[in-house]
Amino acid sequence: MKSKSRTKAPDARDMDVGRRIRAQRLVRGLSQTDLGRSLGITFQQVQKYEKGANRVGAGRLTRIAETLGVPVAFFFGDHAGGGKGDDASEALGFLETAGAVRLVKAYAQIDDTDVRRALVDLAESIAAGKV
Repeated sequence: MKSKSRTKAPDARDMDVGRRIRAQRLVRGLSQTDLGRSLGITFQQVQKYEKGANRVGAGRLTRIAETLGVPVAFFFGDHAGGGKGDDASEALGFLETAGAVRLVKAYAQIDDTDVRRALVDLAESIAAGKV
């Protein structure tokens, strides 16, 4: 009789939920310790959730959603019904890069739509190597 390996690789859906938890935590300006404390768990457990190493149960996910001020559906792809689950995962992956959260927060504070548009145009030009 073969024995099953007890080590499991993180499931892609668990990793996506974890990325969304991390992104929203960062947007709210909370540390892993802050979130863990509000949930009654350790920061290490929050870390495991964010990496997708541990699955988040329904009750715990509900409490995380309440703490972060989002609906539970936020943590699942296509929560807006637009069929853009992969785009959302890619965008959330971006938030893991250095400075990304600072950039998004600063962008959100710009009230002038023309300035916002110009900033996006500039970033796209830089990314395309046109500047």
